Amino acid sequence: MYDHPALQVLCPRLCRFVAVAREEHVTRAATRLRTPQPTLSRAMTRLESDLGVPLFDRNAHQLRLTGPGRALLAYAERALSELEGGLTQLVDDESVGGEITLAFLPTLGARLVPFALRAFLTVHPQVRFRLLQGGSDLVLEKLRLGEADLGLVSPPPDAPDVAIRGIYREELVLTVPAAHPLGARSEVRLAEAAGCEFVGFADGSGLRRITERLCRGEGFEPRLAFEGETAETVRGLVAAGLGLALLPPAPLPRTDVRELRVIDPRAEREIGLAWTRDVRSPAVTAFRDFLVDRTPGRPEDRGGPHETALPGFDARSR
Repeated sequence: MYDHPALQVLCPRLCRFVAVAREEHVTRAATRLRTPQPTLSRAMTRLESDLGVPLFDRNAHQLRLTGPGRALLAYAERALSELEGGLTQLVDDESVGGEITLAFLPTLGARLVPFALRAFLTVHPQVRFRLLQGGSDLVLEKLRLGEADLGLVSPPPDAPDVAIRGIYREELVLTVPAAHPLGARSEVRLAEAAGCEFVGFADGSGLRRITERLCRGEGFEPRLAFEGETAETVRGLVAAGLGLALLPPAPLPRTDVRELRVIDPRAEREIGLAWTRDVRSPAVTAFRDFLVDRTPGRPEDRGGPHETALPGFDARSR
């Protein structure tokens, strides 16, 4: 039920809730959704917190819906049924074709880009993609030279010759070694990391600027012990005990690091979609509008340090 892939683009939280409500068991629902059980459990707890009502009565073996939970289930199933029918109709409509060259930051290659492509290709299977990776400056250069049709950058730059639209805010987590004193925590105030060494990206990168801005706002300068070029390199340096880092959540679970939600100040980065004024093909226009219209504008689940709006494209596994 409600297996249309694009439903995850539009209503990820409702899809998760319905699965848990129908299974009355988080582990079975997690197996069905191909999502680790702790992620799904955190998502349900956060949904209850955001709504301000208990949705489940919990015991050691099974979940039971409360009155508000049953009411939400009825509304959610009605909404998802309508959307599923509409999405099926979209696929039946004539699909655009052609090639799109998409340039994007390497840190977006683990989740946002593949999940967005998969959801879009469900609706427009005839479109082909060519992918380019690089920093924001390279992405903008490719756009200006006509070598890319669309670009994903962060933070959205002030570039008068390029159209920029902020489409998504991604939560950043304080990533610490598993054995670090903060590693037993689930959330942290950034000021508590003031005496620690950091691992980060090269000077000029978007995440480097965000890290410096957030730390300075808390009254300290991050002491950068090592620099890396990719999120996985930086995460590996953290795992080796060489420092802490503000990073997007890891795409897959890791046991050698811990990811802590930063509760003060809010740690996030804005992802911007960029294109030149002369968008050249129906396929490019369709994908641009798809990202602008259907990408969540803010994290969809702040129940733990790991949940963001990206599961809108697919149930993110942790």
